[in-house]
Amino acid sequence: MLINYLYPAYVRGQAYLLAHNGTAAATEFQKLLDHRGIVLNFVTGSVAHLQIGRAYAMAGDTAKARAAYKDFLTLWKDADSDIPILKQAKGEYTRLQ
Repeated sequence: MLINYLYPAYVRGQAYLLAHNGTAAATEFQKLLDHRGIVLNFVTGSVAHLQIGRAYAMAGDTAKARAAYKDFLTLWKDADSDIPILKQAKGEYTRLQ
């Protein structure tokens, strides 16, 4: 399955976030966003928008971070509002304003 080829990029992005390297994390998450046709139906595809937003925020690029958070929130606009990752993303987005 093709998603298996992109999952390592997601994991590397997560590792870079944990290491506080936002620039490297953004590079990894961008790989998923560049292949939307492959990851469209997988949670990593939509969550990559959130993670790249976090990476941009960590790197100090608030404009790109806000845009990425907005993309994530748009994708999840019809989701149950009690989902923890959605609640957390909304809070992070608000703090970026």
